[in-house]
Amino acid sequence: MFKKVLIANRGEVALRVMRACKELGVKTVAVYSTEDENTYPVQYADEKVCIGPAQAAKSYLVMSNIIEAARITGAEAIHPGYGFLAENADFARACVDNDIVFIGPSAECIERMGDKSSARETMKACGVPTVPGSDGCIDTVEEARQFAERVGYPVLIKATAGGGGKGMREVHDPAELESHYKAARAEAGAAFGNDEVYLEKLVLRPRHVEVQVLADDFGNNVALCERDCSVQRRHQKLIEEAPSPALTDELRRAMGVAAIKAVRAVDYRNAGTIEFLLDTTGKFYFMEMNTRVQVEHPVSEQITGTDIIKEQLRIASGEPMSCASRAPFTPFGHAMEFRINAEDPEHGFRPCPGTITRFEPPAGPGVRVEAYVHSGSKISPYYDSMVAKLIVSGQDREECLARGRRALDEFVIEGIQTTLPFHRRVLDNEVFCAGEATTDFIETQMGDVL
Repeated sequence: MFKKVLIANRGEVALRVMRACKELGVKTVAVYSTEDENTYPVQYADEKVCIGPAQAAKSYLVMSNIIEAARITGAEAIHPGYGFLAENADFARACVDNDIVFIGPSAECIERMGDKSSARETMKACGVPTVPGSDGCIDTVEEARQFAERVGYPVLIKATAGGGGKGMREVHDPAELESHYKAARAEAGAAFGNDEVYLEKLVLRPRHVEVQVLADDFGNNVALCERDCSVQRRHQKLIEEAPSPALTDELRRAMGVAAIKAVRAVDYRNAGTIEFLLDTTGKFYFMEMNTRVQVEHPVSEQITGTDIIKEQLRIASGEPMSCASRAPFTPFGHAMEFRINAEDPEHGFRPCPGTITRFEPPAGPGVRVEAYVHSGSKISPYYDSMVAKLIVSGQDREECLARGRRALDEFVIEGIQTTLPFHRRVLDNEVFCAGEATTDFIETQMGDVL
């Protein structure tokens, strides 16, 4: 096991990694911008190094500064968390070039699965179901029109290098194709420096179901069951739960088998997630692979009894994962995660930075809160708006829902607007409570908040 790990991130994920390191007896190094100097994760770490001013482009995204911080502190490995450089192949390669272990997959895997068009072709070749789509990138409006006419509307334009819904447009009417195609390419170019797009047949009213995977150097490849992430706005997840209320045992096994096929096809190592769309007939299709740990990993931990961050550390240090002997996994109980963002849900989820004047998280049986803030903390406009994650678990979905309502009622955050009221409303919604939410849930059931 490593003696010292640098965490190339901030906020709650930095603290989450540090806590796992502490339990394993590993020293930690925090890197921080001038904006984050007084935050709790920076104070919690064994060592800290300032890497630049508030803007992420001048601090958390500056690879050379992070590599130098690892060098001067003697950190043997870097954990990227999620966001920032977590899926940056150049950063993974830079770590290796400087004799530093990147806690994640190889740069080659990141590149191969990060290009969504290439990833689709890889999955098709190994027998994982994929949504009917274009053969590679679409370079002109005319090519896009020919594909759409062949498979039929609606279609989905997607950035090949993208994520988070950027560079993505639904096209329901042929008259809209040209404008949406140009808009998707422009947005993709601005967001990722790569404006290439491809097209897929749009699956109507799907569920977003993903499988958490782990793979080590000893031939162990495991699926830690699935998560349902269908409650989202503008392709950004807000609520996740595990297991999915839509899956039968047979479908769960089939999805797990497909996920392991995907892992083996690219010789994957460390933690990752295979994301699927599940249609109304029970068919599922590969959507993308996230080559990192995800925000919603705690719900998988709750239903499998597995510490995913510790497993990442074990795998990266050359040890076998500790959970392989318990595979295949059958979920026990139920868990849900609510993302508490500094956003105003009554006004289109508008970001609401500011100072928290009161912060009182819930507690009690089956309640887990992951946060890096407290009363007096400043929520910066420079970074992601997530303030905390509330994870609740119970022996079944009914108890989980009850705990969610109780915990959300106990949770007090004052001084800023948050998504707490939105989550309380969702848990009063009949469609969600029945386990029938699809990816258009907010538009069809909560339209007044957009």
